[in-house]
Amino acid sequence: MDTLRALQVDAFTAEPFAGNAAGVVPNADGLDDAQMQAIANELAVSETAFFRESDEADRRVRYFTPTTEVDLCGHATIASHAHLLEDGVIDAGTHSLETNVGVLDIEVEEDGTVWMTQDRPEIREVDLDYERIADALGIDHAALEDVGADFPLAVASTGLPFLVVPVNFLEHVSAMDPDFGEVEAISEEVEATGIYAFSFDALEADSTLHGRMFAPAAGVPEDPVTGTASGATGAYLREVEAFDGEFPDEMVFEQGHFVDRPGHVRVRVAEQVRVGGRAATALDGELQVPDRDDGDDIIDATV
Repeated sequence: MDTLRALQVDAFTAEPFAGNAAGVVPNADGLDDAQMQAIANELAVSETAFFRESDEADRRVRYFTPTTEVDLCGHATIASHAHLLEDGVIDAGTHSLETNVGVLDIEVEEDGTVWMTQDRPEIREVDLDYERIADALGIDHAALEDVGADFPLAVASTGLPFLVVPVNFLEHVSAMDPDFGEVEAISEEVEATGIYAFSFDALEADSTLHGRMFAPAAGVPEDPVTGTASGATGAYLREVEAFDGEFPDEMVFEQGHFVDRPGHVRVRVAEQVRVGGRAATALDGELQVPDRDDGDDIIDATV
């Protein structure tokens, strides 16, 4: 039975066991869709990145949650390129990455910081009842209506669409107890991957905002730290002219503290949207994968 190398790399943190854990399979050539899905299910992190050869870029990647394939994943991109640098596969510099949404530029700095250029922003306001959204998130609707005049509900995308939900105070963000069935229903209704709720009332003085992201339809009830949602929200903030016209060169979005996986996403919004961060390897081992005719269950994992 074949084996392959698989890692767990924690993104948007410099320390393991924080940030957002990503599965990384550095050499996925030869794996079919069912095998990749089975491996992602076995690794049981929010997304796993599978690297393959590419005719269009330096390398090709596909991303799988435990239940489905997704077109783009920020934290798995950051995690995997930090690993490739650490492993000596790539040098610091700019690298091209073929994804399901097109070829993206990935910049790797000498200190291990990885910057991901995301897709062209798309923002559309949506007409949803605040009470319904608040009930889905398990908070008082006044927490949303209080900021709704300046920061409307909208679906924002820089590769993956998210329903962006501004909240007045951190206490309401921390108190969220979502009805995942309703979160899934709302997400599907507005054609979003999930809901990203945020408040400018952050835990840390250097942070621009605190966010939480729920995507049960993608098999991720709550994602600890979300690069794609951070990029989309950065584009949204520019669209609604936040910061009184003095838009910052760089923002820091904190996330994951209420699920004991704190992390920080650096966000730059200019001609392009870029998200960046560090990563740390938590697990490096081998997986035994079944033959194509043996079904899609992982047999064993060793480290």
